[in-house]
Amino acid sequence: MRVPHTDRQRRRAQEFEDFVAGAAGRLLHTATLLTAEPAHPPGANARAEGLLRAALARTYADWDRLCGEDPYDRTRQDLAVRFAREARRHHRPRGGLLERLTPRERLVLVLRLYEGVAEEQTASLLGLPPDRVRAICSRAVTALRSGPGSRAARPAARRPQATA
Repeated sequence: MRVPHTDRQRRRAQEFEDFVAGAAGRLLHTATLLTAEPAHPPGANARAEGLLRAALARTYADWDRLCGEDPYDRTRQDLAVRFAREARRHHRPRGGLLERLTPRERLVLVLRLYEGVAEEQTASLLGLPPDRVRAICSRAVTALRSGPGSRAARPAARRPQATA
């Protein structure tokens, strides 16, 4: 005779594994953008992997209490909160795409533009007014556009002089 509790545990574990199989790649990319670590070679984003592991562990612990709540949103929120709490550790980026931005700018930019989280939700999650979130996002986009490698930062190409 099977114990119902064990079946429930197996079903819970399978549901969580299915969730992780579908969402872990995108969540790891989000964490990697936040920590401004390079994504390659494998293992270069150890801080991002640690943040994601902790967020997924929290989601698994709360799995039975989600009650229809989207586990992706819950995990992303936990990831963002953990990053914000540990931002001082991520102040010195190691070569990632968003390395020129401050931790707060990276957090707002990733939530708003990469994850598509509404301005009001981002503000609520971070405990900031929406206009502050808008200003931070705007400043981050401007910094990326004007940084090294952007068109605005490149000198204009010189035309060869015509010889007479």
